[in-house]
Amino acid sequence: MVIINKFHKINIAAQFIETAEFYPDKIALIYNEERYTFDKLKRLCCTVSFSLKKIIDSGTIVAVFLKKKSDVVVCDLGILLSGNCFMNLDVTTPKERVRNVINQTQPSIVIADKECETEVSEIYSDYILLDALLDPTDEDINGFVERIDTDPFCIINTSGTTGTPKSVVLNHRSFVDFMSWADSVYRFTSVERIASLSPVIFDIYVCELCMMIYFASTLILIPAKLVVFPYRLLQYLEDVKPTFLFWVPTIMVNIANRNMLEEINITSVRNIWFAGEVFPTKQFNYWYEKMPETQFTNLYGPIEITVDCTYYIIDHKLSDDEEIPLGYPCKNSDVFILNNNNEIAGVNEKGEICVRGTSLAMGYYNDKENTEKSFVQNPLNSTYPELIYRTGDIGLVDEKGLIMFKGRRDSLIKHLGYRIELNEIEHIIINVLQIVDNGCAVYNCSKKQIVFVYEAECDISPMLFRNKLSQKLPKYMIPTIYIKMNALPTNTNGKLDRLSINGLVNKDK
Repeated sequence: MVIINKFHKINIAAQFIETAEFYPDKIALIYNEERYTFDKLKRLCCTVSFSLKKIIDSGTIVAVFLKKKSDVVVCDLGILLSGNCFMNLDVTTPKERVRNVINQTQPSIVIADKECETEVSEIYSDYILLDALLDPTDEDINGFVERIDTDPFCIINTSGTTGTPKSVVLNHRSFVDFMSWADSVYRFTSVERIASLSPVIFDIYVCELCMMIYFASTLILIPAKLVVFPYRLLQYLEDVKPTFLFWVPTIMVNIANRNMLEEINITSVRNIWFAGEVFPTKQFNYWYEKMPETQFTNLYGPIEITVDCTYYIIDHKLSDDEEIPLGYPCKNSDVFILNNNNEIAGVNEKGEICVRGTSLAMGYYNDKENTEKSFVQNPLNSTYPELIYRTGDIGLVDEKGLIMFKGRRDSLIKHLGYRIELNEIEHIIINVLQIVDNGCAVYNCSKKQIVFVYEAECDISPMLFRNKLSQKLPKYMIPTIYIKMNALPTNTNGKLDRLSINGLVNKDK
């Protein structure tokens, strides 16, 4: 087997071309019955790149408005080869929300297909169909536009406090370094078969795409329809025999609660990474016991620090009431806890989790104010400029040197793998839709439910809330439970007592 010199390329597009040249006949991508060798995938991506270079300048943002399928991979890589930055849009979210993202980032063009053309035409006039980019040509389409490691690689959009998205800009270097860390710890090779469940708007998908490129692995796109059917999903995995999964815990919890691993064999999986939410230890232990030959890793990190910045390989059974640690910093990331005095917290002292290193995002696109709030000068360093990212997460370092997660200091939550600002839900209900005059969104941690507590004289139908919210928010942001109070509690300064409301909702935790 030919071994390529990984990580000498600082441009991910260049690495893709090199991998395709070393492994032309190896299967790179699988979607349903479709099979793409690296050579076939390269030719398609080069065609897209060639066509884009004729209509737009390099160094811009190109948006992709497609359902998760092989075409998304072709577009994303074609955009990179053309010297541009890709941004995948959520086709399942309300049009207005997608429009907000586009208004924030102003992409040079949006790529869609005939299936999505009607929707995209209502959102943005400057779009092109993928078929037009794949028109055959006799010209030499090989080659790519060289970019440096600090140039934008992709943009991932998150929830914002007032309905305006935060568009996180990530560069080539941050992903190259993350792949380098993964290689140093796990020694991934071309035999890996990556079963991709993540939506294409997640950083997990981008990580899986990079694994395909850097390790010459096979990327298997799981049909989106299987996500809501855990049993069928496991049957699919049994058939395609992946070696690697990178999932959010929610679906793994559902599988554990239904004892599905008793009937279905997915022992081909050698590595399972999970991130994005706290994994209840009892349900994790079920997986650990049923798959003793599989290595499990808990990863942690907001999008702003490129995929994840800590990891913990679980090599022993934990007690059901024992927390799964966040673990230790990944290579090229320094993770530390700052107390209220902006000093390094002592052993077992709670404080804010902060990160520095090459993993940091470039900031929020076209949002200087929020960028300067989150990416700040390291208070431990007064001798030269050095940015850190303040996560807003509370953690501590225990006597073993393990980083432990202890909650949030603000209204940001992780739900179903999505990062959500609870303040945005409140803003939409109170200010935009004006359903009620006062309310508070809270997360029930044990039941994994978003709860909206509101002030009103009469009950308001949950159906009314959901019907109106579905016009403004994606499904994963719509509260499950609605609680009416005659008057919401306030503190001594007259402000909404969020701690009291949170305690009410989480009293059974």
